[in-house]
Amino acid sequence: MESFRHLISDPIFLSALTAWFLAQFIKALISILRSRSRLAKRDLLGTLVWTTGGMPSSHSAVVSALTAAVGFRVGIDSPLFMVSLFFSAMAIRDALGVRQAAGNQARALNQIIEDMNARWVTAHKPVKEIHGHKGPEVIVGCLLGLFLATAFCNL
Repeated sequence: MESFRHLISDPIFLSALTAWFLAQFIKALISILRSRSRLAKRDLLGTLVWTTGGMPSSHSAVVSALTAAVGFRVGIDSPLFMVSLFFSAMAIRDALGVRQAAGNQARALNQIIEDMNARWVTAHKPVKEIHGHKGPEVIVGCLLGLFLATAFCNL
């Protein structure tokens, strides 16, 4: 039980968790404001937990908060910081490129499935479309993570 208390009070853990939650909350808020309608509780929960893509990037927020908090706590010359830095770079690169490409392929595949279902009366289900991020979404996510790590580790 003491280990759990230590975990949930650790600035590194709190920085990353808060970055994820706040980024997802901001996405939900933007979604509500854009649609100018009220989301159902189920839709809001889904947005908070599962929504990918959009402003800001929760991937970038989490990994930048994690890396910055590790840097503040153990120093930027530590092996742990270096591991975290490279992990973050890979996650951000994935959010920008690989996930975007996978989403584009999924959209094209879903169009083919829709055409095939209409033409040959089949019942194939569409695949999940993963949404990647644009540069500004990643930058805002990184800034959010850096701000939160600074707050949790230095205040």
